[in-house]
Amino acid sequence: MLGICRGRRKFLAASLTLLCIPAVTWLYLFAGNFEDGKPVSLSPLESQPHSPRYTASSQRERESLEVRVREVEEENRALRRQLSLAQGRAPAPRRGNHSKTYSMEEGTGDSENLRAGIVAGNSSECGQQPAVEKCETIHVAIVCAGYNASRDVVTLVKSVLFHRRNPLHFHLIADSIAEQILATLFQTWMVPAVRVDFYNADELKSEVSWIPNKHYSGIYGLMKLVLTKTLPANLERVIVLDTDITFATDIAELWAVFHKFKGQQVLGLVENQSDWYLGNLWKNHRPWPALGRGYNTGVILLLLDKLRKMKWEQMWRLTAERELMGMLSTSLADQDIFNAVIKQNPFLVYQLPCFWNVQLSDHTRSEQCYRDVSDLKVIHWNSPKKLRVKNKHVEFFRNLYLTFLEYDGNLLRRELFGCPSEADVNSENLQKQLSELDEDDLCYEFRRERFTVHRTHLYFLHYEYEPASDNTDVTLVAQLSMDRLQMLEAICKHWEGPVSLALYLSDAEAQQFLRYAQGSEVLMSRHNVAYHVVYKEGQFYPVNLLRNVAMKHVGTPYMFLSDIDFLPMYGLYEYLRKSVIQLDLANTKKAMIVPAFETLRYRLSFPKSKAELLSMLDMGTLFTFRYHVWTKGHAPTNFAKWRTATTPYRVEWEADFEPYVVVRRDCPEYDRRFVGFGWNKVAHIMELDAQEYEFIVLPNAYMIHMPHAPSFDITKFRSNKQYRICLKTLKEEFQQDMSRRYGFAALKYLTAENNS
Repeated sequence: MLGICRGRRKFLAASLTLLCIPAVTWLYLFAGNFEDGKPVSLSPLESQPHSPRYTASSQRERESLEVRVREVEEENRALRRQLSLAQGRAPAPRRGNHSKTYSMEEGTGDSENLRAGIVAGNSSECGQQPAVEKCETIHVAIVCAGYNASRDVVTLVKSVLFHRRNPLHFHLIADSIAEQILATLFQTWMVPAVRVDFYNADELKSEVSWIPNKHYSGIYGLMKLVLTKTLPANLERVIVLDTDITFATDIAELWAVFHKFKGQQVLGLVENQSDWYLGNLWKNHRPWPALGRGYNTGVILLLLDKLRKMKWEQMWRLTAERELMGMLSTSLADQDIFNAVIKQNPFLVYQLPCFWNVQLSDHTRSEQCYRDVSDLKVIHWNSPKKLRVKNKHVEFFRNLYLTFLEYDGNLLRRELFGCPSEADVNSENLQKQLSELDEDDLCYEFRRERFTVHRTHLYFLHYEYEPASDNTDVTLVAQLSMDRLQMLEAICKHWEGPVSLALYLSDAEAQQFLRYAQGSEVLMSRHNVAYHVVYKEGQFYPVNLLRNVAMKHVGTPYMFLSDIDFLPMYGLYEYLRKSVIQLDLANTKKAMIVPAFETLRYRLSFPKSKAELLSMLDMGTLFTFRYHVWTKGHAPTNFAKWRTATTPYRVEWEADFEPYVVVRRDCPEYDRRFVGFGWNKVAHIMELDAQEYEFIVLPNAYMIHMPHAPSFDITKFRSNKQYRICLKTLKEEFQQDMSRRYGFAALKYLTAENNS
């Protein structure tokens, strides 16, 4: 339609040009006949050498002018020919799936039907396509399974959110791993006018498991075939996307293409841009049947209501069964079956312009889909190589992808003004809590942080671990930011058991961490380390929120609550598992204390036994942790007794005690009001004591703090008086809360604080 409109505009422009150019030409010539305000004759007699006005210069000008006149006349004749041809091609309705027209509006006019591909059958009426209503919800379906695909989905969603101006409803067909990751992500992302529903992909396996598939996507690569059955019966249309898609425009533009579907067209697809279905890639290459070059299923527009009426389920199953008798398996998963169905029923497909799926695998014709950046709509990294494909513009595409990969997702929490949002209980509760705070309070930012919802991406890397069957397994729990990343490899070498880490990172830092981890043989060899990324927001380091995130996703019965800058002794994991049995932690409320030491040396020969540690302690190579700065923090451990102890011994709680402990997984969380530096562990130990935990020191366990530059938060604590005042206020409020919760038993904490 747009092509025809442009044709009419060209017709009008040609007519105006034909009328205007002769007039302009004669004005030009007429003006040229004046010199010094007097008419100059163009008569041949005037051009003779004996003429008094004759000069060599004027002769050259005259000849140049005559050449220009001939050029203008030739242009006029060419315009007349174009005009007559245009009049002879009156627009007529176009029907059928094999008659195609092309226009710069919809593509770039390739004679091989690749670069534009506007299918005949579209309306020939001139005028604007029906726009998507301002608050119309756009439905998007994505199949997602596993840890890596979950990361890819985030980048896709960011690119969609960046450009969108409509409410969105994501339908995620996900396995249990992806659902856990993405459900938490969207709950903590809290993007207005975005709804997310999950459909259990594992329950759909039986629908497609009978189809052998060689594609790297596995069984999940076939699940787009069953969307008519999976998605709600009242959902009429949906855009289906692969996880390796990046949008460069508003998805509403693609949604509007549904209005162009005519007759029995129910599938919107872009032609495949490789030669795969032509069957000439290698000797004996035998692809599934396809119409011409076939179609790529990375981007699909599905008219679900019509597909259901056509009995799509029966249609694709019969086709797949028949073709599998000869092909034995699919090579490109659902794409092979979609193409086999279309080969038999070409009327089903509406061919999308290829800029809606610029396919960046090797040896494709993707470069013919665009001539300028503004032509790009959707980029599809449909190669196992992903960002390493061969394309002369791949650097541009890679940078576009990385822009969304590292883009701050918090900036996408913008309202859609004028569009009513569904009531979100979590969002409403958050607003209520924030409204109750006094913004004039000098400690307002501290109090606000307690209620801040941080976007959280669980299991950022692949995680695979089955806890020991004897119910003694222990997970090391810690939190860190980018400046402590170098400690990860060392901890993994010292602790062979499972680890749960919460990392406080920006979106860009999360990608740096990913590259760091993927480049580390030590980290990549460990599948029992869970990395949970909590994205940065606000001015404080939410240390206790991070600890709670890491604790919440521990999969073992017990956890060792540590810090990232401590190295556990070699063999501590097995020692703790034995101590769990010895002290009957399963049936008693105990907190096993691992004594903490420190070194001021960046290079340390780590002690391999308690005897070696005591020797280093005597020589001054090691010290009890923070003995010269914060003695009260670990003094109750009673290091003098520990030196000679051979059996576990009990110690009593004292003010400001903050040991590192091993506890059951059901222990209380850390108090979120404490952020940055100060009282974050002290408050937790106080809570354990209030709940009548016994503190038991392990005689043959130890951990050593490694030196590092002071954190930004401790610097603020030391230099900012208001910071210290607010911390004191928060401590007093915490103690008051303890009194309300635990009554008379909590009075000792107020007394101990006053005496300290």
